[in-house]
Amino acid sequence: MTGPAVEINGAGLSFGSRTLWSGLDLRVEPGEFLAVLGPNGSGKTSLLRVLLGLQRLTAGSVELVGRAPGRGNPRVGYIPQQRAMDEGLTLRGTDLVGLGLDGHRWGTGLRRMVERRKRVAEAVASVGAQSYADRAVGRLSGGEQQRLRVAQALVGDPEILLCDEPLLSLDLAHQRAVSELIDARRREANTAVLFVTHEINPILSLVDRVLYLVNGEFRIGTPDEVMNSETLSQLYRTRVEVIRVGGQIHIAGAQSGLCEDDAHHHLDERVSQY
Repeated sequence: MTGPAVEINGAGLSFGSRTLWSGLDLRVEPGEFLAVLGPNGSGKTSLLRVLLGLQRLTAGSVELVGRAPGRGNPRVGYIPQQRAMDEGLTLRGTDLVGLGLDGHRWGTGLRRMVERRKRVAEAVASVGAQSYADRAVGRLSGGEQQRLRVAQALVGDPEILLCDEPLLSLDLAHQRAVSELIDARRREANTAVLFVTHEINPILSLVDRVLYLVNGEFRIGTPDEVMNSETLSQLYRTRVEVIRVGGQIHIAGAQSGLCEDDAHHHLDERVSQY
């Protein structure tokens, strides 16, 4: 990849009289790990929708590896938030991973099918899911399902990985495992990662920069530059205390939520091709 993975210039997004953010300039380099933080309704999921080509900007421009956002872009991988699948779902893990190729019109024919099976097997192995990938996904644990979602996002060999609360509802062990899988991918393949989350601590040691969205404003910088009392107090327009204990960041005084309004409920279904 030459040039930035993601380049956003003068971007604004409004819904009626409500502005989520405006004047957003952001350049994400290949191999960079960017955490996107902020409370409910701040525009985190809306930013992913813009990058996935599901939402048009009100102002400004955005490019992903030199091209406009659009559905079915093989250069973009998408990992949704963890959400339990119905126990009656008989779709196998390998089938779920294969959807990451099918959405890009992988095609038919013996040679393509052999190559497809190889790619799926490699993606499954990359997340350590070989022992359960042939089982029905509805009978797998949340952590096992999420590993397969990571494999689905990686099977197309993306240059950009968009992660929408992928650790939500996972226990600490599975949070660590999924985070390390994503980080290993970006280090090995120089993949840019945009990681939407409400909690930075599980990924704090992996993050290069933070984009913090709140009250129609934003700050971009290293975790030390953004995650401090002065910066967050300015963003929230009230006193916010940031305390660092044992390598973790704890925030007092700012309201936060687990995910942004109800956009998540529709996003997963509309980006199945990623």
